Amino acid sequence: MYDFAYHRPDNLDDAANILKINPEATVLAGGMTLIPTLKLRLANPSDVVDLSAIDSLNVLSVAGEKVSVGAMTTHSDVSTSKELMETIPGLSRLAKGIGDPHVRHRGTIGGSVANNDPAADYPAAVLALNASVNTISRTINADEFFTGQFATVLEEHEIITSIDFPIPRRSAYEKFSNPASRYAIVGVMVADTEAGVRVAVTGAGPSVFRVAKMEEALSNDFSADAIAGITLSADDLNSDIHASSEYRAHLVSVMAMRAVNSALTQ
Repeated sequence: MYDFAYHRPDNLDDAANILKINPEATVLAGGMTLIPTLKLRLANPSDVVDLSAIDSLNVLSVAGEKVSVGAMTTHSDVSTSKELMETIPGLSRLAKGIGDPHVRHRGTIGGSVANNDPAADYPAAVLALNASVNTISRTINADEFFTGQFATVLEEHEIITSIDFPIPRRSAYEKFSNPASRYAIVGVMVADTEAGVRVAVTGAGPSVFRVAKMEEALSNDFSADAIAGITLSADDLNSDIHASSEYRAHLVSVMAMRAVNSALTQ
């Protein structure tokens, strides 16, 4: 690990100012990606700005038809939130399946979404639930946020403050996990929203994506049978030691049907 200056501001303005005057600085949320990267000397920031002391980033609230989750809310807090269990149980269940207890008590929703790991779970929820990502300077719609592998529309040093999730009629997330890491080899979130049914897939490709054919079929008939005959092309899907692209294409269909059945029983 290279030397760096450590900062732990207690408000967003101070955090933004530190980042502004230190172009080579980086932000620390839960540290699930950054700390291993630093230990392997794959990054050499001049400064690390820890957001853990900013209380405004660790708030979960329900207002009207929307749930707002602060960026520094841990996976554990999302998974155990009574408000989420009552409004968006699919999101609560998704968080419960992330990593192990150590990861869930340190990792944050904002850090996960900003990192956009191809096998992360939260991007599927953000996209399927048609969420809005709020930053220190703007609000970004889910369909515009994710741009590629480990890539988003976030500008350098732009800090996520919260994510707003419209409350769906029903939703569920199912994934086929790597047995060691619990990352999604394939994960599918299905959400029946006011704007129609949305189906988001993580783990299968370089970045989270939607499946229009499934969305159309489920909008007409919200049942597993409605999408049983829909298959994905293996072209452009991930292929590695854990699963071939063809197997991942198959898993998308299986996990989507399971997610629909789960949503119907919640």
